[in-house]
Amino acid sequence: MSALPYVLVLYYSRNGATQALALEIAQGIDEIDGIESRVRTVPAVSPNCQATEPDIPDQGAVYCNTEDLAQCSGLAVGSPTRFGNMAAAMKYFWDGTSDLWLSGALINKPAGVFTSSASLHGGQESTLLTMMVPLLHHGMVLAGIPFSEQTLTNTQSGGTPYGASHHAHSSEELTEHERQLCRAQGRRLAQLALKLSAQP
Repeated sequence: MSALPYVLVLYYSRNGATQALALEIAQGIDEIDGIESRVRTVPAVSPNCQATEPDIPDQGAVYCNTEDLAQCSGLAVGSPTRFGNMAAAMKYFWDGTSDLWLSGALINKPAGVFTSSASLHGGQESTLLTMMVPLLHHGMVLAGIPFSEQTLTNTQSGGTPYGASHHAHSSEELTEHERQLCRAQGRRLAQLALKLSAQP
């Protein structure tokens, strides 16, 4: 196991688009020396909020546990839009983190959010904003994508100052602009994590 600090990239993805964003953000994190990415997911839940998947996924990232979250130096959280909000699986995960809230484990760590929607105006920005709410309750320091990233002005698909995003209906594949913004967000979180963790 590496001794490097890490930024946790935590996502829920149903059809692969949010996972693709997560992997690009992780790549941006890994471009910064002295820190690395750790990619994790959460299991789906049934309408009555019970896990519906095996304890270990058949493929892709493993499920996040409390230790992954508690020990991270920074965090990126991603979910597809569900009526302008995060998916139930991600909300269910955060509803179970009161122990970390009580201990203050995430206070002063940088965090960002990302999302994907099937329609162009499918609630991306409200999803990003509502995903920030539990992070604020945990005392995290929120970081979006500043307009110094020229791609934010040039994109004609996904990408917002609140966090990276993808318009899945126009193309199943991420656009080059979407990939660039994901990597920029990852780099920024990694840099902030290193700076904030160096504070006394």
